[in-house]
Amino acid sequence: MEQGDVRVILLILIVVVCFVIWRFQKWSTGASRRRGRIPRHANIPEDDVVDLLEGAGFEVFAGKTKIPISITISERDHLESRLFIDYFVQKEDDVYLVKVARDRKPLEMTGSAVRDMLLPYTLIYPEAQGILYVDMAVSKIKKITFHIEV
Repeated sequence: MEQGDVRVILLILIVVVCFVIWRFQKWSTGASRRRGRIPRHANIPEDDVVDLLEGAGFEVFAGKTKIPISITISERDHLESRLFIDYFVQKEDDVYLVKVARDRKPLEMTGSAVRDMLLPYTLIYPEAQGILYVDMAVSKIKKITFHIEV
């Protein structure tokens, strides 16, 4: 084997290793991005909530969305549950999740209550800028953002 052949083989090996590393990084970050893909629906209901959001400058691009959850306990018991997001909205380049206040499950504005009720949505859709909590009884929109220190 000549000196030039060794250089060509080393160059090919370096290119292959770089390609494999690049693909692995793309694959590992792509899995987390797919997890929270924000939906877009064409069938958005025309109601008071949508009117309030649009009046505040938000563009509603998705209506009620169901997030199915499968739970396994001790590798034997399987449970099913779900979370619902009422709307997805956008203002300029910022995307927000919308939860509408419900009479049967009011949100106390304490740190632990807001965390317990709304943090899961932020963790599912980390690309969202925050959550808009809409209280139609007083026609008010509250923007909630979480800042987690690790």
